[in-house]
Amino acid sequence: MVGILTEKNSAFENFKKALGGVSGIYNGEQFILTHAKGHLYQFEEPYKQVDASLSGKYKSWNIDFLPWNEKEFKWRRIKKPGADALLKEIYNVLSKCDEIVIATDDDPSGEGELLAWEILSELKLRPRKYSRMYFPDEAAVNIQKAFVSRKEIPSMDKDMDYIKALYRTKWDFISIQFTRIATIFGDGRSVLRQGRLKSAMVWLVGEQLKAVSEYKKTPFYQTRFKDENGNVYTNNSEEKYKNKADVPSKYKLSGVVVDSKEIKSQPPGKLLDLAALSSILSAKGIKASELLATYQKMYEDQIVSYPRTEDKKITIDQFNELLPKIDAIANVVGVKTSLLTHRTPRKTHISTGCAHGANRPGPVVPKSLADLKKYGKGAAEIYTTLAKNYLAMLAEDYEYELQKGHIEMYPEFIGKIAVPKKIGYKAVFNYADDEEEKTIGKELGKTASPFIHEGFAKKPTVPTQKWLMKQLEKYDVGTGATRVSTYSEVTDESAKFPLLVDKKGKITMTQCGEMSYRILPGTNIGNIKITEQVMLNMKEIAAGKSDPEELLAEIRELVKHDIEVMKKNGAAMRTALSIKPVEVKDKTVGEWNGKTIKISSAWGGHTFTSDELKDLFAGKSITITGLKSKAGNVYGVIGKLAEQEYQGHKFIGFQREKFV
Repeated sequence: MVGILTEKNSAFENFKKALGGVSGIYNGEQFILTHAKGHLYQFEEPYKQVDASLSGKYKSWNIDFLPWNEKEFKWRRIKKPGADALLKEIYNVLSKCDEIVIATDDDPSGEGELLAWEILSELKLRPRKYSRMYFPDEAAVNIQKAFVSRKEIPSMDKDMDYIKALYRTKWDFISIQFTRIATIFGDGRSVLRQGRLKSAMVWLVGEQLKAVSEYKKTPFYQTRFKDENGNVYTNNSEEKYKNKADVPSKYKLSGVVVDSKEIKSQPPGKLLDLAALSSILSAKGIKASELLATYQKMYEDQIVSYPRTEDKKITIDQFNELLPKIDAIANVVGVKTSLLTHRTPRKTHISTGCAHGANRPGPVVPKSLADLKKYGKGAAEIYTTLAKNYLAMLAEDYEYELQKGHIEMYPEFIGKIAVPKKIGYKAVFNYADDEEEKTIGKELGKTASPFIHEGFAKKPTVPTQKWLMKQLEKYDVGTGATRVSTYSEVTDESAKFPLLVDKKGKITMTQCGEMSYRILPGTNIGNIKITEQVMLNMKEIAAGKSDPEELLAEIRELVKHDIEVMKKNGAAMRTALSIKPVEVKDKTVGEWNGKTIKISSAWGGHTFTSDELKDLFAGKSITITGLKSKAGNVYGVIGKLAEQEYQGHKFIGFQREKFV
């Protein structure tokens, strides 16, 4: 019996349709289906990952207990709340199977492998054979192909996609330390969440906002020429003056010499990933969180393709799959089919190395945009943008005539203009990401006159979601989908301590974001190169070139460095923002009288040892000696944990029983 584990119920339903039922025979093999619901396990809290003698250290937010030693962690997992029934069902199905097939999402981060192996390992499911199905989407034909061509995996520790994903999730777990450090050296009120991608976002946005605020619009004046068609001719060596009156009048009307005219063509822009899609839609008021939720529902019904792809191209099979549906897609989004005359694969858009392919319309074509409302906010905009971007690939190239010329009497003044000849794909979709460096205008003229041009140094771009996503892509930080999901978190208005504010794509900072930005300079967690290195490490691990345990050990030195830097930055930040810090009392979490509580880690100037904390949580009394009174007298006490009240506030803490 072949047992197939899918990632979620929607995938289970698509597999059921493709293979002919929850169980049965396909391609001569007996199979049975079951499904997870994303991650069903998670790591236990840090203090539960270590021996009892060390738990106090890992519960504490005392800076003296950092950095952690990850080798002391047992890396224990616990079931997520509400997962019991589903895990029992998975066990009942897969424990009968000779072969277990991992059929979770095949995403670049290895997340699908991770959540599957967590289940198989924790449930101790050990069949005679493990295998993996790889599929670009959940269309029936692709599921069927993936079942027939599934690949055997010797074991969990030989699955390099799992190993790299495990490294990443351990790195993220250990990076909790950076949040503790930033919070301790912050304002004492706010939890300043730090992480490899969150910190990169805050740092990039903060630097750009700083550049914008420091920009001074200082004019300069320079002689240039302009012809009768409005085309401008510039001499890059021409002197610039601070005052308009200082510009000498040494030039006069002159003829224009056209040096060359050349027809150029430009192919359609690249296909979109989720980050580019989100950037476009953010300007229309569709938040990243709304995009993610709506897109996922649309994907489950195959209206759009797999969301968490890293690809910017598609395979020839994926191209051929959508080709018969092109006219129907065009009609839905209002594109004239007469524009789609290039219906053969383009080398610029087709690749053999794609897994899921770029984000695009799915195999199921909606009858109308109105039918998409049921999927959530922005569904019509999502489909329209993806469809037009994809359809542009089937339109002709944009063609223009590149004209170059100079001023006859002053040949150092050069003019260059692009004169459109055929609009081509731009009549279908013209994403402003083309980054054209040419100026579009009319024909070069016959004569040109000198004029005094008023110019300014280029003003830094106000940070937008589009700008931020391009910066992260430049440094190869995360996949498009990861960038969007993290951006959704840091701009979540319902969060207690959000970092950034998104207003139709334009980004500003919250108070917490400003504190985080100011505490990051010189840190490792705020260095985008360090964040980039984690992604490179994953690739090295997947290729078998690096040991993940050795790479995790490097975090200790990163933490040591950031403690000192954040301590200094925190003091400067509080001064700059006029923040009076609140004394943060170190807290320790533990089990007492059958419930989890948090107590102060110190009393009367004495910090509890690990053994003392163990006794206190066990309900025992302890003896503390060497305490000093305000008068300088030395004394000791015996006490234990008890429920208390102070100024109407109830709490549990150490209570003195008697002096010794």
